[in-house]
Amino acid sequence: MEGRRKELLILGLLKEARGGYVSGESISQTLGISRTAVWKHIQTLRAEGYPIESSSRRGYRLSSTIQPFNAHEIKGLLATECVGRVIHFQRCVDSTNTMAVVLARDGAEEGTVVVADSQSGGRGRLGRRWYSPEGVNIYTSIIFRPPLPPQDAHKFTFLAGISVAETVERYIPERPALKWPNDILAGGRKLGGILTELSSEADRINFIVVGIGLNVNMDIKGLPEEIRDVATSLKEIAGRDIPRAEVTAGLYYSLEKWYKRFLKDGFQVVLERWKDYFGFEGRRIVVKGREVVEGVCMGVDREGALVVTLPSGLSTRVVAGDLEVAD
Repeated sequence: MEGRRKELLILGLLKEARGGYVSGESISQTLGISRTAVWKHIQTLRAEGYPIESSSRRGYRLSSTIQPFNAHEIKGLLATECVGRVIHFQRCVDSTNTMAVVLARDGAEEGTVVVADSQSGGRGRLGRRWYSPEGVNIYTSIIFRPPLPPQDAHKFTFLAGISVAETVERYIPERPALKWPNDILAGGRKLGGILTELSSEADRINFIVVGIGLNVNMDIKGLPEEIRDVATSLKEIAGRDIPRAEVTAGLYYSLEKWYKRFLKDGFQVVLERWKDYFGFEGRRIVVKGREVVEGVCMGVDREGALVVTLPSGLSTRVVAGDLEVAD
């Protein structure tokens, strides 16, 4: 911990210089450590993504204002009381959801997050693979311990959906859309997805892990062929690199805000906001699940189930499945 404190102090000195050089001697005297120790701490900071240049005569400087993606940068931007206050940052992890579930079972406090630069085994719904390249996107999972019964767990997908939508619309010129039950779209293409996992007893939830994958600076041309025509990223839409640490901190803020509102005011407040982003009402759809349901989408009911008018004129509720547009 002492070494980490020194590194953050060095980083603070370099940021204060605003692109100017800070001599190794000055850093050494300020921190009360040797020049060799300064160099070792600089190497650690470089490994975390900080673009630090060195000159034998002038010292060290941050050569760019580009914001690295790591726990320190995310924490520095947080405006939350709970979510993200404990961060487990990983350069690469099998799955952030898998790691978060283990942490939750071991007693991790509510609001603990796992965030990774890449995933080797990222997961979507129904066991599908979530493409998770390094250096470009956000893969994060958040632990919640709500005082709710298990039947309310599915409502967290709606809560997470509006949190993601509100976050990303600050960075792109078009309004994102939410596709029932768990996708975030922009321009008709997939921008992100949500995967929730639950541990519960008969009458109460032990914990819910909300996993979010968000395409931020991914180059669509480099995607696997099977998803190239259906995916997009914030960079692809905005035409510029988007600061991932800033987006992550903003996402945690929105999640905490809507979680508090959910607990205080109930699900209907969340659902009404979710409907603002739902772009499928009145359209012909096909929902593929245990059975195929085809008809006109009439929106969602008070519990978040999809309501579909069948060709016969009768209406039916759909609680699980994959929605596709038929017209």
